[in-house]
Amino acid sequence: MEMPAPTGKTAPQEVNTLVIGAGQAGLAASYWLAQGGVEHLLLEARDTLGGAWQDRWHSFHLNTPNFSFLLPDLTYDGPDPDAFLPRDAVIDLFRDYATRIAAPVQMGTEATRIAAAHGRFRVETSGGTFAAANVVLANGAFQRTRVPPSSAGFPGNVLQLHSHHYRSPRQLPDGAVLVVGTGQSGGQITEDLLDAGRVVHLSVSACPEAPRRYRGRDIFHWILQVNVHGPEYGINGLQAAQLPSPAARFMCNPLLSGNDGGHSIHLRELGRRGVRLHGHFEGTDNGVLVFSDDLPGRLAMVEAGFSQRLKLMADAYIEAAGIDAPPAEARPDDPWLPGESGARLDLAAENITSVIWATGYGLDFSLLDMPVLDEWNYPRHTRGVTDVPGLYAVGLPWLTRHLSATLALVGEDARYVAEHVAGR
Repeated sequence: MEMPAPTGKTAPQEVNTLVIGAGQAGLAASYWLAQGGVEHLLLEARDTLGGAWQDRWHSFHLNTPNFSFLLPDLTYDGPDPDAFLPRDAVIDLFRDYATRIAAPVQMGTEATRIAAAHGRFRVETSGGTFAAANVVLANGAFQRTRVPPSSAGFPGNVLQLHSHHYRSPRQLPDGAVLVVGTGQSGGQITEDLLDAGRVVHLSVSACPEAPRRYRGRDIFHWILQVNVHGPEYGINGLQAAQLPSPAARFMCNPLLSGNDGGHSIHLRELGRRGVRLHGHFEGTDNGVLVFSDDLPGRLAMVEAGFSQRLKLMADAYIEAAGIDAPPAEARPDDPWLPGESGARLDLAAENITSVIWATGYGLDFSLLDMPVLDEWNYPRHTRGVTDVPGLYAVGLPWLTRHLSATLALVGEDARYVAEHVAGR
């Protein structure tokens, strides 16, 4: 149920627990807080429910199959567990979910400052000030768009968009398009542009390719099983405690798509379809773009990434759990290479009129007026319980394991946090 925002300069509104954000993490937290009898309120900066899914392009489909809907009181039991929902269906699903669990959401209310005061929290927002015993940060991992500083070197007549603001090819001027980054967004937007008949240049990053299906199942099935059951068999590579460094929390996900029934995206195949591939974007030089001159090696690295990490864990889990899965299919060698290195690109000569920065997001917890963030702007915590009593976090990448920020496992982290809140 949506709540009206307070108006005027009044005394802070008292609430036991404030949840910042009403996306999937916030709604899951609300469900479990309600189960524990905790009075709470969700603050959502957007004017409509649907979370960050509203910020995806029109043709977007979930990259995770229907069977991954494992939110509390929202699991999939229909006839197409391996299908992928389109963007608008996902948005509608979450709006229905909020209504079904009677989540107390106050829309159009952005939290701007959170400070500890006398054993409680003072939360300043665009709709008034609150006083809360507990605060749950559920504002997600897509907080601040990342664009390299060298973007300032592009001519003013070239439209620049982050993937966050891309909706369809129709919003771009005529001419060729440069997509920078080959994570899931970069690969899928490239396909969206190709389907619209656009000329596309693509700057290749280090995100690994992966097969959509592996050993008889969607690859996400094995990733989920390793997240949940891997530790039972000593396979801990997808647990946060086993990350090689804090920076690894921000590693990119495998290059996959949920469009057209779900499929792999292979960069060499995009090249065969006409996409001009380039190395890593390095900067500009008087209207000429400069890329790393390592495209063949970069393509080989991208293709090898799955075999070096996720494949090893999936195979180890299948063997340790005694699962009767078909053998892995060997990926055929693909010798295709572009005819030139693509290390330099003249914008005018190639009629490039648009650039889409598929360069990801950074965390932004600048609203926290307390020393609780590490050098990566990530809250210091144990299972979502931060170093500041009464302050919690859910829905962040690698909060407890690889899939902590996903539909599949955010509910489990939210349950632990809600139980901790109720225990106070």
